[in-house]
Amino acid sequence: MRTVRFEDATGYARTGEWTDDGIITDGKTYDPEEVDVLPPSEPTKIVCQAGGYMDHREESGFDDKPERPELFLKTPNCVVAHGDAIELPPGRDSVEFEAEFGIVIDEQCRAVSEDEAMEYVAGFTCVNDISNRDDQQDERNWVRGKAFDASLPMGPVVATPDEIPDDAALELRLNGETKQETTTEHMIFSVPELVADVSELITLEPGDVIATGTPYGPDELSAGDVVEVEFEGVGVLENRVVER
Repeated sequence: MRTVRFEDATGYARTGEWTDDGIITDGKTYDPEEVDVLPPSEPTKIVCQAGGYMDHREESGFDDKPERPELFLKTPNCVVAHGDAIELPPGRDSVEFEAEFGIVIDEQCRAVSEDEAMEYVAGFTCVNDISNRDDQQDERNWVRGKAFDASLPMGPVVATPDEIPDDAALELRLNGETKQETTTEHMIFSVPELVADVSELITLEPGDVIATGTPYGPDELSAGDVVEVEFEGVGVLENRVVER
């Protein structure tokens, strides 16, 4: 099932199933083009993996495989929905896209094992980790570089695990041109490994997201660009880039 949160024409927030025929809820069918899609969850935090694929680690100057996932945080102010604008932070010259998929947590968990990790996963969504390299390269904690407003488009749906193929494809298109592509087979750490590692010290709440990292090829964005992230089984997350 692919679940979507949206506002109808009256401004009422609803949850429905996104199907080929439209969004279905309460016996009604809505045209996705005629509603405002909301972020697929309301996370208290987003835990992000840096360098989730070896090809991106290598292009970033790291040749070794990490012993454990390297983590940083994004905050709720970062989250925007499918169809919302990505706002370029003022005065920065290098702002880049990073295609990822997100693990959406279903219920509160802490210190779960790899074997039980999937019991706490509601599903998966598309994520675009917009990164301000100007500040990221100048600071150790990446707050300005990663946690600025509108820097985490997510959506459009949460797809349950059964919707995702074993070797699901991840792709980013910039103005229709493919810029990043990989499959989950190339991840350094699996989904259960990530959930277990993050939850060792961090209590994960319902709706929280673990962003799994990006493959080779992040590049700069400009005002007017249209960015699409597609994760197989989820669908396409699309956003336009604007100046703030």
